Amino acid sequence: MTVGSVPRHDQSAAAVELSFSRAEWMTLLAESPVTEIESHWRALPHPPFQWIRRPEYGSAMIRGRASGTGAQFNLGDVTVTRCTVQIGTGEIGISYVMGRNKRHAALAALFDAMLQHEKTTGQDVVAHCIASLAEGKRRRHQDIVRETRSSKVEFTMLSRGGDDQ
Repeated sequence: MTVGSVPRHDQSAAAVELSFSRAEWMTLLAESPVTEIESHWRALPHPPFQWIRRPEYGSAMIRGRASGTGAQFNLGDVTVTRCTVQIGTGEIGISYVMGRNKRHAALAALFDAMLQHEKTTGQDVVAHCIASLAEGKRRRHQDIVRETRSSKVEFTMLSRGGDDQ
């Protein structure tokens, strides 16, 4: 175990945590509630960093597909906040989060840079945080599915007996 790493009871869990690709962890960071990211941030040693692009607002065009599989069309603009940082070891972290939350964008960029550093050094302290965010996302999704199923309504077609007109 490396210095500063989180002790593991199950080595297979550590292997799962390191399996996230950069695209997957960036998605998790962008979609996770900022309160969850903040709680992980407080538990970690903070690396020195410099701003390359301070958090700033912008917009992005989102696209949709007719019936989910048809031709793409421009649905509209959404507000995004973007940020770029460089940590002391040289890794550059970027983030794009939907909405107007500069703190969320800054933390996501810092986590991105720290995860890149861990991927090259073989540590898994921050990767543990990403696995926890993934578990939170899975639980939130299950809650939505459970709530949706509880409101399901079965519709049946009633036919008139003997009335063939």
